[in-house]
Amino acid sequence: MARDWADSGLDLHLVVDRTRKVASLEDGLRDAIASGRLAPGTRLPPSRTLAVDLGIARNSVAEVYGRLVAEGRLEARVGAGTWVADRPMPRTVTIAPVHRSTRFDLDLRGGLPDGSAFPRTAWAAATHRALSAASTAALGYAPTEGVEPLRAALAEYLARTRGVHAAPDAVVVTHGFGELIGLVARAVARRGGTRIAVEGYGHASHRDVLVAAGLELVPVPVDDDGLMTDGLDAASVDAVLLTPAHQFPTGVPLSASRRADLVHWAQRGGGLVIEDDYDGEYRFDRRAIGALQALAPEHVVYGGTASKSLSPALGIGWGIIPPTWLDDVLGERRRSGTATDAITQLTLAAFLEAGDYDRTVRTLRQSYRARRERFEEVMAAGAPDASVRGLAAGLHCLLELPAGVAEADVSAAAAARGLRIDGLAAYAADPALAGDRPPSMVVGFGAPPAHRFEEALAEVVRAIEVARVG
Repeated sequence: MARDWADSGLDLHLVVDRTRKVASLEDGLRDAIASGRLAPGTRLPPSRTLAVDLGIARNSVAEVYGRLVAEGRLEARVGAGTWVADRPMPRTVTIAPVHRSTRFDLDLRGGLPDGSAFPRTAWAAATHRALSAASTAALGYAPTEGVEPLRAALAEYLARTRGVHAAPDAVVVTHGFGELIGLVARAVARRGGTRIAVEGYGHASHRDVLVAAGLELVPVPVDDDGLMTDGLDAASVDAVLLTPAHQFPTGVPLSASRRADLVHWAQRGGGLVIEDDYDGEYRFDRRAIGALQALAPEHVVYGGTASKSLSPALGIGWGIIPPTWLDDVLGERRRSGTATDAITQLTLAAFLEAGDYDRTVRTLRQSYRARRERFEEVMAAGAPDASVRGLAAGLHCLLELPAGVAEADVSAAAAARGLRIDGLAAYAADPALAGDRPPSMVVGFGAPPAHRFEEALAEVVRAIEVARVG
């Protein structure tokens, strides 16, 4: 279907030589068509409109259009207009194709949500309510800390559902969790901090953000009770980043005794804890454990996002910042020049206030719980000597492989069939830690669309079989 520049009000960019207007217009249009900048089916402005825009006589524009129609580059019909011919033109430049060894049709990486579950209708309604209620001032530049309605709604929601101690003034809205940890890490470094402890397994992207902020990483082993806190004093770190609710990617929660140890460490030396409340809302076997932040609000930065409960595409994260760190973090944000889309913030506030966020989380909790249970059933039947590990929570689990089966072989076998799945070693903060746990695959069961979920699970079983026989 032709795209109508005239009706849509779009502009056509052409550079015209004032000494040879007609010839340069013809050359410019011919080049734009040949290069693909004007795609087949693109409707050109009427000759009268283009003549006014370029300061050329209308008859001259009509003459150029006529010559390009004669060449077959344009098509024209009386009363319908002129558009780029819908047929391939000779290419003047050959671009080498980009070769990819594998095309992934299914993705079982850890932590990816089900994009098809986004509540489009409810979100659209919330957007309408938010824009209808927004003042002119609300549609200007948003405050550094985020818009007040969202900060108030988040403070209420997080206190109610995660036990977080927060007033709206302590909430800072960011562009995802990555920006939050970057701001906090730079604030730590500006105060003279140099070292930060991270879990032995975790997101490489988060570690990259910390390093970019100028901090040295100190990987700390993770066992079945979570981060091993007994070595923090000896490590001489200024801060700790961890996922206490559902450790990513091993799937274990931080035990009660380790939580107490971590709080005591922070209180003794004034250290800062950055809590990534990863999967905190998605506990399946019993009521979720409350946030670590509630044990020491003055020493813990609590962080969360809407990525798993709504969509990563929203780009919304938040932090509850201790009072003694709030000015530092806001100062870093002002220096960074970043901002979070105010309209999306207002929409999320309306979404929260209407109870739509709660309803969405409850629906997803049931869906992901069913997926986790089905994964366990399929593995028990198809790969009984593999073991599903980790808390019954979240969007991923750990699959401990049968004896003699290597992570790399399973990943390769899966990739050959279009399935993306990574081994535990891919998440190690230090290569020396990669062998401290049995070979395992990190299986994210959130991303595959519902109609292909069974197919994805079957491919995991096949990949293990192929890797087993070598």
